[in-house]
Amino acid sequence: MSHLFDGLTENWLASIFAFIRDYLVYAIAVWLILWVILRAPLAARKIRPDTPPPGQLVRELALSIRSMATFATINLLIVVMDRAGLYPLPKLGATWGPVWFWTSLALMIVAHDAYFYWTHRLMHDPRLFSRFHRTHHKSNNPSPFTAYSFDLHEAGLTMGFFILWYAVTPTPWAVGMLFTVHQIARNTLLHSGYELMPARPNGKPLFDFLTTTTHHDLHHGQAGWNYAAWFTWWDRWMGTEHPDYQARYAAAAWRIRLPGGHDGRLGRAGNSG
Repeated sequence: MSHLFDGLTENWLASIFAFIRDYLVYAIAVWLILWVILRAPLAARKIRPDTPPPGQLVRELALSIRSMATFATINLLIVVMDRAGLYPLPKLGATWGPVWFWTSLALMIVAHDAYFYWTHRLMHDPRLFSRFHRTHHKSNNPSPFTAYSFDLHEAGLTMGFFILWYAVTPTPWAVGMLFTVHQIARNTLLHSGYELMPARPNGKPLFDFLTTTTHHDLHHGQAGWNYAAWFTWWDRWMGTEHPDYQARYAAAAWRIRLPGGHDGRLGRAGNSG
């Protein structure tokens, strides 16, 4: 039994370093590129006119690092369970070749979207909100550092998906690392405050099945809507997409140019950009 716990300290240190490194790389890069370097050129893409104060960014950064430490700690449970033989499926999936490798990544993203939607709605239940989700919503006007500004309970619930997923699907362990990079990168962009998804001439997102920054920004502004993570499917199926989402998105997005140079942009009150 002692082998189950061998090297856990080293494993935890390596895990927390990887989580914090990936988070900081994406959060700082998105903040630096969008909020500093391209602030003027992207002014028309900014969803809200005001910018969160520095104090909010510092608080979010500290809480997000705490979340990364929580992820790394819960990851030790997965390591111990794997050593105990409770996760035979990832090893099986690793023998199924590259087609399954990338297929399992796609399936993991889709499954997580469903998990996130329903657990997110659950956290908004008044009986659970203050314990699970209030910290995240203290950032009414989000920033790239809001992405993992979580209560400890929410951080634990986030890792719950990995505990369950690997128990029921033959997904190679390496797929989980790629999924984590996808999760951090997209989550940071969804909280960035700038709409980067281009719009079609009719004003709808180019990829309307994907959530946009506007989609999630509306959730922070009016919490009863837009619970989805990566895709718009569940909000549309369950009637929880904000009724003004398409109009708000069109006001912040740029249009794909039509032949002749016309982009069909609707315009924006107080901003011709």
